[in-house]
Amino acid sequence: MRRLGIHVRLLLAALALISATTSALGYMGINIAHQFVQSRFEKRIQFLARYLALNSELGILIGQKGMLTGLAENLLAEKDVVKVVILGEADEVLADVSKENSGQTSVVERPVRLKRARGFPWHTTAKPENQVIGKVRIYYSTEDINRLLSIMKERFLWLSMGLAALCMLMFYFISRSLVAPVSRLADATRQVADGDLSLRVEPGSLPETRELALAFNAMLDSLARSRRALEAAHLKMLRQETLAQMGKFSMMIAHEVKNPLGIIKSSLDILKADIPAPEENTMVLYIEDEIRRLNRLIEDFLSFARPAVPSFRNTDMNAMLRDHVERFELQLNGLPVEIMSHIPQSPCYAEADPDLLMRVVGNVLKNAVEANGQRGTVKLKAACRNGTWAVEIADQGPGIETAHIEKVFEPFFTTRAKGTGLGLAFVYQVISAHAGRIRAENLPEGGARFSIELPVNRTIPSTEETEVL
Repeated sequence: MRRLGIHVRLLLAALALISATTSALGYMGINIAHQFVQSRFEKRIQFLARYLALNSELGILIGQKGMLTGLAENLLAEKDVVKVVILGEADEVLADVSKENSGQTSVVERPVRLKRARGFPWHTTAKPENQVIGKVRIYYSTEDINRLLSIMKERFLWLSMGLAALCMLMFYFISRSLVAPVSRLADATRQVADGDLSLRVEPGSLPETRELALAFNAMLDSLARSRRALEAAHLKMLRQETLAQMGKFSMMIAHEVKNPLGIIKSSLDILKADIPAPEENTMVLYIEDEIRRLNRLIEDFLSFARPAVPSFRNTDMNAMLRDHVERFELQLNGLPVEIMSHIPQSPCYAEADPDLLMRVVGNVLKNAVEANGQRGTVKLKAACRNGTWAVEIADQGPGIETAHIEKVFEPFFTTRAKGTGLGLAFVYQVISAHAGRIRAENLPEGGARFSIELPVNRTIPSTEETEVL
């Protein structure tokens, strides 16, 4: 019994209850019907006996056997009557008629009484009233009534069984509607136990199962949120641990390389002073260029190895951005690149470190110029709205491969032969330290766009409308 499900248990309980109910109702119904039919049948025979006794009074008094035989034959024509006997006062047979019968019979006897005193010329004395002057006996067959009762029992039994089957069928569907949501919930629980937190249960049609399904779905939503939060925290911790290890490694490599590089640079300067050489010596220029490139690489390693700790102060973000764009344009050294900037003149104040942010904008602008192949147009837009200072920098390059968009801010990830993969990682560090966000995306017309959003503490309104990106 313990292994039986709730559906089977409900069906067994319903079967027992319905069987007991139909059996009790059937037993009582059959007995009531039997008593009713039997009573009506016996009353009919009693009525025939009274009728015969009443009509036999005169025939018995005058001794007319022919008359009594006619009465008996008339009564014998009634259904179920198989024999009629009329007896006199001394139990002598005055009339006896019968018909063939092979079944079981019963008898009803009725006395014939004198209803009122009568005197006849041939009698010397009159008979008193209500004196018994004879008897009538009616033998009747119970075969038909027994057959009728048997048919009634059989039909009532079939009716009871039909009603029980109908009730069982109805209860089956009712039980199924109750158990099905619970079964689905059990299946969903097993799937969730296997790790599928995206599964949701369809609410049932019943209020109770609907409430249960909604509560289960709410629990899954809470579990999914907790799991995402746990995964995010784990990834954050893993990233921080990875960055710490990579920072230590980068600082060690930078220090180990920087000292020999300084010696090489000093030695080259001494050689250039002691040994006369043409100013346009190609080999010397190559050496100096590679020394500068290695020095920039070491600076990138050191910048990444030392976590950016902003020195916050109240800063006009738009003024800071305009100043840095002007400086960056000067560094292009006549390259055919146009920086198309649109920066509002109205101030936008925020608590920020302008030195770190200028390096951030410089790195993004530098990547945009390199993506353009050091030509074309780089678009820069800024806006201050809804408590946020937003900057967009878009290039006209080939864009970023879809598989690389989520990786561009990871340390040492680069698709360029001479890149270190630390520039955008540094940008991400600085923006995160300012409680901001940065994202990369491809433009439909081609090229990539980097969007930076930083929280603003207050703004100073002006007549110029704030631009919406």
